[in-house]
Amino acid sequence: MNGSFRERQKHGSSLDVDSPEAARERLMERSAFSLDEAVPEDIGNEKTASKGFFELPEQDRRNFLLLVLLYFLQGIPMGLAGGSVPFLLKSHLSYGQIGVYSLASYPYSLKLLWSPIVDAVWSQRVGRRKSWILPIQMLSGFGMIWLGGRAEKMMEKAGADGGAGVWGFTGWWFALVFMCATQDIAVDGWAITLLSPSNLSYASTAQTVGLTAGHFLSYTVFLALSSPDFANKYFRAEPLDHGLMTLGSYLAFWGWAYLAVTLGLAIVKKEDRSREKDSIMAVYKTMGGILKLRNIQVFIMIHLIAKIGFQANDAVTNLKLLDKGFSQEDLALTVLIDFPFEISLGYYAGKWSEQYNAITVWSYAFVGRLVAAVFAQLVVMAFPAGGTTGWYLLVVIVEHVFSTFMSTVMFVAISAFHAKIADPAIGGTYMTLLATVSNLGGTFPRFFILKFVDAFTSATCTPPVTPPADLKGELITQPFSCVLEAEKHRCTDGGGVCNVERDGYYIVNVLCVVFGVVTFWGFIKPAALRLQSLPMRAWRISEG
Repeated sequence: MNGSFRERQKHGSSLDVDSPEAARERLMERSAFSLDEAVPEDIGNEKTASKGFFELPEQDRRNFLLLVLLYFLQGIPMGLAGGSVPFLLKSHLSYGQIGVYSLASYPYSLKLLWSPIVDAVWSQRVGRRKSWILPIQMLSGFGMIWLGGRAEKMMEKAGADGGAGVWGFTGWWFALVFMCATQDIAVDGWAITLLSPSNLSYASTAQTVGLTAGHFLSYTVFLALSSPDFANKYFRAEPLDHGLMTLGSYLAFWGWAYLAVTLGLAIVKKEDRSREKDSIMAVYKTMGGILKLRNIQVFIMIHLIAKIGFQANDAVTNLKLLDKGFSQEDLALTVLIDFPFEISLGYYAGKWSEQYNAITVWSYAFVGRLVAAVFAQLVVMAFPAGGTTGWYLLVVIVEHVFSTFMSTVMFVAISAFHAKIADPAIGGTYMTLLATVSNLGGTFPRFFILKFVDAFTSATCTPPVTPPADLKGELITQPFSCVLEAEKHRCTDGGGVCNVERDGYYIVNVLCVVFGVVTFWGFIKPAALRLQSLPMRAWRISEG
């Protein structure tokens, strides 16, 4: 659920000519204005005067709820793509093959490449943002309905022939995430014009609430309801071998929901007409100008390497717990308990980012995530031989809450820094670029991390001494490597035992943490603190 609202229109605000906001507009439009001048006192007071939701004007309240709904819809497929589906695939694919599936999340981290097109191409009759939101949501809805009818069989085929089928399955999710990313660009831009200038802070709140709720429903709730153990324990008198819902039925339901919301949005909500047209080449030129800034180049380098230190923890720890015998039901319970902590502690993370320097808060959270990665490995190593116990479940919950909290603090703090340094005149391009690079830093290493886990793992299938009576497959008579999931199933079905001599997760996690420690104290922290101390003009494109 990374990201933040990324567009501020220079001339698109409806400010009262006598308001403090209008005064600030006039002040900043003066050619002699310096970005390092002190903020006028009345504007500073306006900034600190926060309004509760029910104190907002009625129109802002309605528009806020609309934004929450749109972000919520984005969170549904994103929660599946990045949350539930990898766990459902674990019984069919190895870590490296799941790494291939992780490529499906790349569009969300690369949306900068086509965001200028979304900003510049639109129908004046339909509206600048609805021109994209309506068709994209319609395509997403039909795509989810189509995928829902085939998802179960596609997952089974994904692991066939050494995982060759995973590419087709990944392609469909790649397309769905691409549409979500495109919708996100349009909704982010619409948020800036839907809310009045003095209440723009509610745009990021709407995004946080909507995306988090959608992700929670598709990750935690769906993971629990799709678990046969959970359904048999709490909802059934007679046990069955399937959960209350399947991936296919869940996708189909939300596909129809997408279509219903899109129809209602087209009929009910009118968008303010805009006559301003942006040149696509001008936006790309602006983007190029931003990338030429030396400080931006250093900041991009920080973003690209910063998350490698805890990437093994983020990508593999929960999968490894399932591999060890931790149930899907217990994992869903862990995430369920973590959810209110994430929301409430995220609020305090925002407060800290306002009270203290954002990069300083981010640096403390960085160290916290490195500690969380080490803690997670110790938790996995301590998995009870007899299966999950009450105390172990409690330890997993504590580890998960701690790791998520550190991640939330990092995200909130760096988003605050992005908002601080972005040039208001080109805020859309600037914020999208920064958010894209930040997301990419957490996305691109995942493929390689999962591949390395398989590469560093050594496991051998040992044939049975006495052939068991309840064989599910061909009897194993010779030892062979059982690193891949398909080979592991062949081993156990044939009566063999898959013995892991070397677990690649432990090696890769240690290497990641060491990399994080060295780069943080050797480069990231000193460079980030230097960037934080720069004046605002250091982040602006020279007009010359």
